[in-house]
Amino acid sequence: MSTFRSLGIHNYRLWFVGALISNIGTWMQRTAQDWLVYDILTEQNASALGIVMALQLGPQLVIAPWAGLIADTVDRRRLLATTQVAMAVLGVGLGLMVLLDVAVLWHVYAFALALGVVSAFDAPARQAFVSDLVDDEYLPNAVALNSASFNGARLVGPAIAGLLTAGVGPGWVFLINALTFGAMVYVLLAMRSSELNPQPRSAPGKGRIRAGFRYVRHRPDLMMVMLAIFIVGTFGLNFAVFIAAMARSEFGQGAGVFGVLSSVMAVGSVAGALLSARRDRPRLRFIFGASAAFGIACALAALAPTLWLFGLALVPVGLFALTLMTSANAYVQTTTEPAMRGRVMALYFAIFLGGTPLGAPVVGWVSDMFGPRWSLGVAAASGLIAAGAGIFWAWRYHDVRLRYDRSAPRRLRIDHEAGTPDPAP
Repeated sequence: MSTFRSLGIHNYRLWFVGALISNIGTWMQRTAQDWLVYDILTEQNASALGIVMALQLGPQLVIAPWAGLIADTVDRRRLLATTQVAMAVLGVGLGLMVLLDVAVLWHVYAFALALGVVSAFDAPARQAFVSDLVDDEYLPNAVALNSASFNGARLVGPAIAGLLTAGVGPGWVFLINALTFGAMVYVLLAMRSSELNPQPRSAPGKGRIRAGFRYVRHRPDLMMVMLAIFIVGTFGLNFAVFIAAMARSEFGQGAGVFGVLSSVMAVGSVAGALLSARRDRPRLRFIFGASAAFGIACALAALAPTLWLFGLALVPVGLFALTLMTSANAYVQTTTEPAMRGRVMALYFAIFLGGTPLGAPVVGWVSDMFGPRWSLGVAAASGLIAAGAGIFWAWRYHDVRLRYDRSAPRRLRIDHEAGTPDPAP
């Protein structure tokens, strides 16, 4: 099955190109903002960097139920155009303050919080809108290609941002990012309305938010996926914290190396996304297997004695992190009823991103107190714990057994007792 089959659809092809341009700008701003906080506005304070991440992602926890309902109710294309314009305005505002040399740490905190609020409305609409662009049979592939676009941009964005931050300062990076949102607005306006595949909207009435929670509560498979995503997202995916700390504190490098290391990790991320795009459907075994592999890769990165080996170890970290995230995202989307998709994806992202306000400051504190290698140790533990929880759930409730089969090519196989459901539908 073709890895890029969704690109044969006109509207999705436009979306992919626009998202790639916008994602490059987003990664440029993230890298410049992280370095602005870590090395310009503070004296290499990883805790401050964790607070910025928490403020930017925290609104997901509070706003998610209403954002998901709005994504299930209104025209998603118009909603996305509005959020893109709002994020461009915020980028211009922060860029001008930095260029005028009036920005202080609390200003970055305020802009991060405002961006988090807008992103809380943007994320569920963006995820659910993919199902408006392609049929259900293409949806897993489209979701995986979205991840490839996002992480392909990570190959380019941080490296450019690192060079620009070192050369002309982070303010110009924020202004360039503001321009890239124009690509998304153009794409949304240029789509062929007749070729869109609008999904059923949520019927008006009371209790629609509670209905989303009830739907997830009665889907134990979704609850396990969200638990794994919460654990890894909270304590494992704080890449900006541990890469910045390792680059500066452990290896004594500057902004350029920080950007390059972020891009190196994206090599693995793109590979993970493209491998996911080749699969016809996501499975639970990919999610929990990738969690375990992510934990092992983080442990190897924590033990890397040199900068080069650390950079090399970041490739499998990115690969397994993206396999986990892409498989989980596609599984949740493809197994959720269309009329519930916005609310369920909002809850998914609230759990995935909203855990960072809890985890990022903790990981930053661990880095400050015990060293950046221990922050990677926390990430390693999160992957292994998430995998263990998933394996226990499959064993306890689905009679899953790992057996040795001498005749099988791979020797080990997973068996299910007769009459029990496959935990990887």
